[in-house]
Amino acid sequence: MVGYETTSTALAWMIHLISKYPRVQQKIKAELIDNNAQKDLSLERLDSLVYLDCVINEVLRFSPPGDGTFRTLTVDDRLPESGAQLLAGDQVLIPFINLSRDTRYWSIDPELFYPERFLGEDKNHHPYASIPFGSGHRQCIGQDLARFELKVITARLMQYVTFGDGGPQVNVGGHIQSMTIMPKHVGVTIEFDQ
Repeated sequence: MVGYETTSTALAWMIHLISKYPRVQQKIKAELIDNNAQKDLSLERLDSLVYLDCVINEVLRFSPPGDGTFRTLTVDDRLPESGAQLLAGDQVLIPFINLSRDTRYWSIDPELFYPERFLGEDKNHHPYASIPFGSGHRQCIGQDLARFELKVITARLMQYVTFGDGGPQVNVGGHIQSMTIMPKHVGVTIEFDQ
């Protein structure tokens, strides 16, 4: 799973989501054209693709590939709202999707797929509101590589193809949950540009 399944799952969610939101796809394409009329993807050029970074952040927030992470308590604690007692040694699941969809942490409706949130109102969101790679000293060591792979592959795809919604017959949605949360019953059309 580590190093390929989560990244390929994030890429599948990326393709699915941008096929459903053509406006987002067109903005990625426009950013690629604005930054350079050529097809090269140098590190400098990739770094300049700010909107694409927002799209990647939104895909990872909206459909995180992992379901969560476990942490082991080192001291006794009590949950403030419920009063539930937790003891040192207890394991606690931190579900990524619950954090990333919690209305307390987002100015813009978290049920909306809206990459622009990372350019404005939600740019400085709570640091734990979206943690698709975990956080702290046990966060995913490969997160920078995964983000880089997503950016390069998505940028290259957007230079050559346009994805469309596959329609209700093949695009009924859902997901399969094992170690990753993979899209299920989703389909896209692919149109080659030029």
